[in-house]
Amino acid sequence: MFVICEQNLKKPIKIWLPSKETIEESCLEQAYHLASLPFLHKWVCLMPDTHTGMGMPIGGVIATEDVIIPNAVGVDIGCGMIYTGTNIKLEQIEEIITGNGTLIQGMVGDILRSIPVGFSHHSTPNFCKTLDRAKEEICLYESEKELMPQIEDGYYQVGTLGGGNHFIELQADKNGYLGIMIHSGSRNFGKQVCDYFHKQARELNTKWYSQVPDEYRLAFLPVDSIQGKQYIRWMNLCLDFAYENRAKMMAVVKEIFEKWISKYVGVTVEFETEINCHHNYASLENHFGKNVWVHRKGATRAREGELAVIPGAMGSYSYVVKGLGNPESFCSSSHGAGRKYSRRGAMEAFTCEQVIVDLKNQGIVLGKRKKEDVAEESRFAYKDIDEVMKNQKDLVEPIKQLRTLGVIKG
Repeated sequence: MFVICEQNLKKPIKIWLPSKETIEESCLEQAYHLASLPFLHKWVCLMPDTHTGMGMPIGGVIATEDVIIPNAVGVDIGCGMIYTGTNIKLEQIEEIITGNGTLIQGMVGDILRSIPVGFSHHSTPNFCKTLDRAKEEICLYESEKELMPQIEDGYYQVGTLGGGNHFIELQADKNGYLGIMIHSGSRNFGKQVCDYFHKQARELNTKWYSQVPDEYRLAFLPVDSIQGKQYIRWMNLCLDFAYENRAKMMAVVKEIFEKWISKYVGVTVEFETEINCHHNYASLENHFGKNVWVHRKGATRAREGELAVIPGAMGSYSYVVKGLGNPESFCSSSHGAGRKYSRRGAMEAFTCEQVIVDLKNQGIVLGKRKKEDVAEESRFAYKDIDEVMKNQKDLVEPIKQLRTLGVIKG
């Protein structure tokens, strides 16, 4: 970790990377904008997977006093991870051939048929306790008429994967035990909430002659204002929705896993306690003696002893970690490997064939309906996850390393 502390900066910038040369210029520029905010608490943190985002870098963590910034949470509110391990070992299944290929191939195909991915959603409403509760408390939300349709639409989206960097993986740890990992968020719900309140914040900041330039894309809302309170309410609704979305998909994948294991291995599957954590959100926390709003945009909370999940890219390693509670990062860590290429840049740099061959050479089963854009999520498009982990040894302790066996993408 190194620190940028210059005369023209109101607050320092702490970066969990070896040097300034290892961070892209546009990302650093966004960090400078954050460091100039009048309501910033202590400093700006950039995790080792950081890269340029919308307004605030992905892999960025800030704490603010009395205000909240929609774009510092981001458009996929509640995006995060869920993981569970099992008592089944790879050696028990790797020689089994089914009518659908290997056991991993059979399960990957079954999952792809059972969970809507990409822009797909359920054809009929799905049960969702988060949205049921929102409808029971509808008076808390109905002032945002533009957002109200999202509550009904959410019943069709809960339990769906989405696209981009979201995935479902079947994995194995170093001891050969199988596990299930899912990366997804609040689907379109979170984007609509972010865009709506960012627009409101911009309008209010202009009215107030805010010290924060509009071109920074960091328009803020005082937390005691009507708009600030409503953003927090809708953000928390998205967080609960995203949490339930992951849990629903995990329940489906577990059922599929149990079905195939029971049929071909004939043993009872035992699952570990699930780890379900967000990495795009803001929460009220106490740091250095003050109650502040910690914004984690592409960053994972890592309090002392807290378990979390840090995925690598498709075909590389992922990690279950234990937080070290480092106060310098506001008890945060990276949320993944971090992009090295933009999606367009990855498509230009790597061919579909290169990525497919790479996965095949590693023995990884890919479940994806449309393969043309597979290079967007190639492991070559991301930073080295092991380098990321090395750069945050003071933030988390790895307790389980996981490799990909099968992956489902939108």
